[in-house]
Amino acid sequence: MKTDRILQEDLNAAAEGLCGTLFQDPDCLPVAGKTFFVTGATGLIGSQICKSLLLCNQVADLDLTVCAFVRNPEKAKVVFADFLEDAHLQFVQGDLDSPIVCNQPVDYVIHGASPTGSRYFVEHPVETIHAAVDGTDRLLKFAADQKVSGFVYLSSLEVYGVPDRSTETMTETDFGKIDPMSVRSSYSEGKRLVECLCASYAAEYGVPAKVARLSQTFGAGVAYADGRVFAEFARAVIEHKDIVLHTAGNTVRSYCYTRDAVTAILTILLKGQTGEAYNVTNMDTACSIREMAELVAGLEPDAGVNVRIEIPENLASFGYNPEMIIRLDSGKLEALGWTPTVSMEEMFRRTITSMEGGRPE
Repeated sequence: MKTDRILQEDLNAAAEGLCGTLFQDPDCLPVAGKTFFVTGATGLIGSQICKSLLLCNQVADLDLTVCAFVRNPEKAKVVFADFLEDAHLQFVQGDLDSPIVCNQPVDYVIHGASPTGSRYFVEHPVETIHAAVDGTDRLLKFAADQKVSGFVYLSSLEVYGVPDRSTETMTETDFGKIDPMSVRSSYSEGKRLVECLCASYAAEYGVPAKVARLSQTFGAGVAYADGRVFAEFARAVIEHKDIVLHTAGNTVRSYCYTRDAVTAILTILLKGQTGEAYNVTNMDTACSIREMAELVAGLEPDAGVNVRIEIPENLASFGYNPEMIIRLDSGKLEALGWTPTVSMEEMFRRTITSMEGGRPE
């Protein structure tokens, strides 16, 4: 398996930043000798959280343990190939469809397991809802039994629905409209209910649950075949093909680089207030899909990549959200001491270089 140089740089930088800044903060919960239980551990964000924490042991000799909750041990061995000899990494095989069993005490829970494909949301809306609500309920019960010191749920900007266009930026108390009779709402409504479930467990059972509302997040480590829009744009540059938009590309969002998201999530876990939600985004990245496509197409002028719009007749089957303008405000998170470090252009340059290394032969 080829080493992803860009990903390794990101992991090292995240570990050094965590050990040099967050873990030194007197308001940060203790991490030395603690155990972190991570779901979605083989996913893009979950895997980088696990690896960054494990590298922290090398940077600062923290003796912390990572319990990676995985459904497929063989996939986990591939994802964590460089860490299989590390005694601080433990695989816990299981599924959120069943009660969670872990044979050791757990101090912190990071819940990142979730469906991520828009087409999946419209083709399997029932499963999308149950994965969110039932799975998180089991994990919160597990956290209550373990009497954990911290719990963070990875939510999404989709909980904001379609904001009023007069709203310039979305703080954690602003919300737009979600149509509950649209099956595409299975994801956003499921996320909303789980956020309320986290707040409810905090109030009723004392689980120190917090919520990280992630803007769309990408970076090094994205699989070459990933179907999300940022990966499609990056692949177009790599393969010298036109970027084809299936909408007018007017939707505006803000984004976050994966490495920045890792440090943000751990900041929320270890410094955030119980029962609170925090937006995770780089406010400087807000742009429309069309603007993002044009930025990416222009990264390599000699590649001859153009941006074309071709709207299919069966657009609804793609699972796209309604057109919207949603710029997240990260001020609440930044007040905890976190700041984003990677610009939109650099996000794509690093993602493209990383994906090139993972291109099938």
